[in-house]
This record gives sequence, structure tokens and C-alpha cells, in this order.
Amino acid sequence: MSDLIDDPHPGQNLPEFSVSEVSGAVKRTLEGTFGRIRVRGEVGRVFKARSGHLYYDVKDDRNVLACTTWKGQIAGLSVVPEEGLEVVVTGRLTAFGAQSKYNLNVDEVSVAGQGALMALLEKRKKQLEAEGLFAPERKRALPYLPRIIGVVTSPQGAVIRDILHRLRERFPRKVLIWPVAVQGSNCAPEVAAAIDGFNRMTPGGALPRPDLIIVARGGGSIEDMWGFNEEVVARAAAASDIPLISAVGHETDTTLIDFVSDKRAPTPTAAAELAVPVRLDLLAWTGEQGARLSRAAGDAVARRAQRLNDLARALPRPDSLLDTPRQRLDRMSDRLPVALTQGVRKRELQLSRLSAHLRPATLRALVETRRDRCRNLASRLSLHPIRREIGARRDRLTQLSDRLQAAQKLRVDRLRQDLAAADRLRETLSYKATLARGYAVVRGDGGVVTERAAAERIAALEIEFADGRLTVATGGRQTGKKSGGDKPEQGSLF
Repeated sequence: MSDLIDDPHPGQNLPEFSVSEVSGAVKRTLEGTFGRIRVRGEVGRVFKARSGHLYYDVKDDRNVLACTTWKGQIAGLSVVPEEGLEVVVTGRLTAFGAQSKYNLNVDEVSVAGQGALMALLEKRKKQLEAEGLFAPERKRALPYLPRIIGVVTSPQGAVIRDILHRLRERFPRKVLIWPVAVQGSNCAPEVAAAIDGFNRMTPGGALPRPDLIIVARGGGSIEDMWGFNEEVVARAAAASDIPLISAVGHETDTTLIDFVSDKRAPTPTAAAELAVPVRLDLLAWTGEQGARLSRAAGDAVARRAQRLNDLARALPRPDSLLDTPRQRLDRMSDRLPVALTQGVRKRELQLSRLSAHLRPATLRALVETRRDRCRNLASRLSLHPIRREIGARRDRLTQLSDRLQAAQKLRVDRLRQDLAAADRLRETLSYKATLARGYAVVRGDGGVVTERAAAERIAALEIEFADGRLTVATGGRQTGKKSGGDKPEQGSLF
């Protein structure tokens, strides 16, 4: 640091530095001494600024080391720091002279051991479960025979070949493959984007939207499959409107996406088996059902034919059904000429009796009677519109009377309510409410007495309490006294 030394003042042996010189020397010393280092500790406070930079602390039981990851470095982190997570951070130690602080610029974060990963996984699992993302009622049923299946996996490797081979064996379907990274720092964002991308497709479009999504990956360590434990992947799977099967790892492997998916498959091959039925089994089943239907239809027709034959044997012959009506027709045809002759003769006798009463005078009187009746009816018909008008006016008057009575009753009720409100206000403002709290009103000589001197000059006072009034003699000058200087009959109130 000889280049920082200035000429000392006379009589002083210590060199003199500027603040920037000291800060620069400290910064060069830290960066030169430590360079790129790895630090293990527990993540403390985590803060992401609006600029996109990430600030957090790494601490042990005694000290805290401030860490910074710039916006452009966050995408390269395999693990995003979370509070309480034990990690190993790698970066360069540097100093920030503007605040006399030093920190570690971190460009790589890894979890310190499998135990820390499991603790973080359990923490995320409890958080998502508390939000209801694992609830059984949220899970949708898988389509029985999807037309299009979307697969989110790596295009290389045995997983996609196993899925396509199993689908081809069971029931060939159209498959859309969305290639993603299945491990590393790009795994979680690419898988989440793939699930969201399939959901954004238009049904029946140029690239049709799938009816089912399979998220698949082969087995591996917990670090390799950690991308499927990220919260962004779990939330994307939970928000999917398309039914989703998770097939990550082997049967013993469990990731967060398994809990939020609609169905978990132990292996990618098993996911293909859950996605579609076996075509040959369906053909055999449909053939069997067709044969059963044919047999059932034949048996039903045979049973009904037998029943029809049984009923036909129980019916009588058609000729025997017509014998009785034919005999009845013969009897009626024999009786008809005699009945017609007798009917004509009876009508002739009745006509003769009626014609004997029809004389001209009788006919004239009958006509006059009918004419008078017609005149009466005509006069009554002329008065009918007047009566109808009177009836209509009477109904109108009744309606107006009812409305008037209702309006009057409403007005009286409103006035009664106003009067009651005014009375309650009067009671509130009255001095009698004060009397109920222990006060009293003193009156004398027709007015209210408010001073002691005035009360002593009055012979008798009237005191009003809450429950009544009381008259009291005070012994004042106006009180009558007996001759000879006798004392008043009653002592002074004061």
C-alpha cells in the first residue's frame, strides 16, 4: 500500500488516505485474497428488488454474510434461495464502499445435502396442501378415450419411446410432444410453460388442443428430479384445465406434481396404460355385447311370438263373435215396420188434439201476448246501457273511496309517528329526565328559585322531585309569627 501513502504532516508519522483510497484498497484486498469461494450456511432474509436483483443472507449460529445475485444471474441458479434452506453458495467476495459493507456475489446455489432438500420439499408440500391444491374434489376424471394426448418430456431418451410404443400397442392415438429439459435449472420453467402452453391451444385449431396431458420423466436421484418439486410446476399442474397424469420417476419416487395432478402413474409406461384402453379388448367386448344383444333380441321376439300364439288360441272364432249381433239385428228389423206405423198414428192423434184448441181468437190473443212481451223486452234493453254505465261509475267510486281511505289512514299513521317522535324529543329535552338522576326543582312565589338568598326570603318552598312535589316551610320573613315573639311553628329549612 505504499502507493497510497502521502507525505505526512510535520511532526506526524501516520500516512493520510482518502475515503475512496481506503475503500478501493479494502475491495482489492478482499477480492485478491478470497477470489471465488464456496460458503455453507442457512438462508435468512430473502428480498427481490423491483429491478430483478435478489438480496439474501447466509448465516450460521454466530454470523451473517450478505449475498447478492444479479438479475442476469438468477436464471442460471439451479436452486432459488428460500428462507430456512441450508445451502452451499458459490461466488466472489467483494466490497461496497458506498456503505462500508462487503457481500458475496453468488452465481451458483446448491442444497447442502439430501436432508435439506427433503425439509424444503416437506415445507412446500404443507404450504400447497394448506391452499387446498391436493384436495380430492379438485381432481378431474380422465377421458375414457382421448383423441389427442399431449406429452411433456424430453424428446431424447427411453421415456417418450416407451409411451409411444405402449400407446401403439393399446390404442393408437395422436400425440403432441412438447420437448422440455427434465433436469437442471431450466427444467421447472420449461415444464410449467409446456403445461400452460397446452392449455392455451384452441380446441379444433390448426394445432388442436390435447384432451389429456402426460408429464413424464425417467428415474433418478432427488437432485435430478428436483425441477418437478418446484412450486411453479405444481401450481401450473393445479391450474391446468386439461386432465393431467404425472409419471415422474419410478414407483417409489414422489414429487410435488404427483400430489396436484389428476392421476399419478408409477412409471411413464403405466401413464400410457392409464391414458387409453386396450383396443383389442374393446373390440372383443363390443363383439360380445353385440352377440348378447342379438341373442336377447331373438329371445324377446320368440317369447312374444309364443305369447301371441297363446292369446290367439284363447280367442273365440270370428263367426261366433258375430252370431249374437246378427240375431239382434234380425229382431230389430222385424219390429221396425210395426213401430213406425204405431208412431205415425200417435203423432196424428196428438196433432188432432192440438188443432182443436187453435181458434182464430185464441191465436190473436196469443199474438198480442207475444207482442206485449217483446215491447217489455225492448224497453228493458234500452235501459241496459244506462245501468251498465251506472254500475261502472259505482265501481269507480268504490275504488276511489278505497284509495282515499288508504291514503287517509297512511297520512294519519305518518302524523301519529311524527307526533310520537316529537313527544320522545320533548321527553329527551325535558328537565324531568334530569330529576330522575337525583336532581330537584325548587319553586316559590310562582317561579323557580335558583339562589339561597332568594329562598330565605320566601316563607314556603315547593320542591319537585322525580316522583312528586313537596311543600316545605323555610322560616323566611314572609312566614307568619305568633305574637309575643314566639318561634315559628316549623324550623327553618336553612
